[in-house]
Amino acid sequence: MIVAITFLFCLLFGRFFYVQVIWSEELGYRALDQWTRELPIVAERGKITDRNGVVLADNSTAYTVFARSNAVKDTEGTAALLSQVLHMEQETLYERLTKKKASEVTIAKKVGKGEIANLSELSLDGVYYSRDNIRYYPKGDALCQVLGFTSSDNVGTTGIEKYYESYLAGKRGELLYETDLVGIEIEDSVAAYLPAENGYHVELTIDYGIQEIVESTLEKMANAYDPNAASCIVLDVNTFEVLALAGYPSYDLNEVPREDAALLNTLTRNRTISDVYEPGSTFKIITSAADIEEHLQGNPKAFSTSYIFPSSRTRFVDGTTVKCWSNHANGKHCNQTLSDALNTSCNPCFTDIALSLGKETFYEYLAAFGFGKKTGIDFSGEAYGLLLAESVVRDCDLARIGFGQTIAVSGIQLACAAASAVNGGYYYTPRLVKRIYAEDGYVLQTAQTEVKNRTISEEASKILREMLEGVVREGSGKKAYIEGYRVGGKTGTAQKYENGRIAVGKYVSSFVGFFPADEPKYLTLVTVDQPQGAYYGSVVAAPCAKEIFEGIISLKNIQPRTSA
Repeated sequence: MIVAITFLFCLLFGRFFYVQVIWSEELGYRALDQWTRELPIVAERGKITDRNGVVLADNSTAYTVFARSNAVKDTEGTAALLSQVLHMEQETLYERLTKKKASEVTIAKKVGKGEIANLSELSLDGVYYSRDNIRYYPKGDALCQVLGFTSSDNVGTTGIEKYYESYLAGKRGELLYETDLVGIEIEDSVAAYLPAENGYHVELTIDYGIQEIVESTLEKMANAYDPNAASCIVLDVNTFEVLALAGYPSYDLNEVPREDAALLNTLTRNRTISDVYEPGSTFKIITSAADIEEHLQGNPKAFSTSYIFPSSRTRFVDGTTVKCWSNHANGKHCNQTLSDALNTSCNPCFTDIALSLGKETFYEYLAAFGFGKKTGIDFSGEAYGLLLAESVVRDCDLARIGFGQTIAVSGIQLACAAASAVNGGYYYTPRLVKRIYAEDGYVLQTAQTEVKNRTISEEASKILREMLEGVVREGSGKKAYIEGYRVGGKTGTAQKYENGRIAVGKYVSSFVGFFPADEPKYLTLVTVDQPQGAYYGSVVAAPCAKEIFEGIISLKNIQPRTSA
């Protein structure tokens, strides 16, 4: 019996300890919730700015009006007065005020300061209001596919707004009133105030000045060629910070077409990050980089920069035919070096490189340059790209990958790979956000620039830069040439596929370029989907890159080089 009694006392003591010590905080909150009613205090959502402090997403103040039907003494009179102040139907308000199933009902949202001032003068029993924030975007459609937007409840739905929701949202506060059993406020009760914690501000890597240039250039191109879509990214070659990222068509972030789901999905999709396409000849940058590096490493299967590729314009691989766009008439484009092949964009030369290096070696470079996997950019919905498994690749597949077919990439993948190829072989993780900080200046988080991996050597990168500068100076990229400045790049014109077959007359035109060519700082990739009239990357996309670079030169006051 002594043991039994001792056991019972231990149980009781354990229960008391659990209730009074371990469970006490939660029970306190439950009790507080029973004898109080709260007015929400909305936290101010953090701002989004560019790297120079230009505000891209901000807040405007509005109010939410709500009522507790149990505390409303004159329902008809209250409905009539609210109708006058809020310009709403009196019958609708009366129905809301007489709802018995909910202790608290929302009367109106996004109410202006003037209406609230009038409401305050009335001092209606059981009617309350709280401040709310409305998200607005001072630049309208600028960066619309990057910034994203919020829901009606001010929660991030797409883009940066969604990805960094936990930082931007903040934590709401409360104003607590003591009430009786049915929720009516007790006279002379003391209110308790729990302040809201405002959200952190997010500073992007974007340079709004460059962003304006890119968006203006895409608009001009779209007016001239009426494409299905177009996109452009500008990277800092030495950090992979995204300086500009734009898509066409765009939409006004302050007037989001929420009622049309299909249209909304089309307009909000960030094609550079989420869509994939066959890169075509722009991919020859990667094939060239691999060949140059392997030759420097002493691989006998690699071709030297002075090697003369056979003059034949056709290659036959596993029963498939690879042709050059030129018929080589009158000796034109015959006997080409690698530099010449880049200038003229001759496919069979790059087929030779891929096949000579072999599947294993070539796939090592594809992995190093990030194809078939995400770059890790801080944005939702990034595509992996499409890359055949090494185990199933045939020679004909490898041959076509060498010049940018039988592989699909995202714009961000190709831009990062090209940037690594010309910056000395350094591959970084691309970033859209530079830092996260509080209103008082406290910095919560700063993005670090760290080398993810090496792709090629400094020497190979230097050789490649000189070759790509030649493409702009005297090859297919001439329309990107800028007098007095050293620009490098590569054009691309890829056929589109529909239902597994080549779609006749449908192309993706592109150009990837960088400058200064000897010490790269800026890289841009322009991609145009199904331009009308002309479709070559040299005609459609290269002039866009030139205009963007000229805009950056003017914006940053970059002086020409006398030896250019």
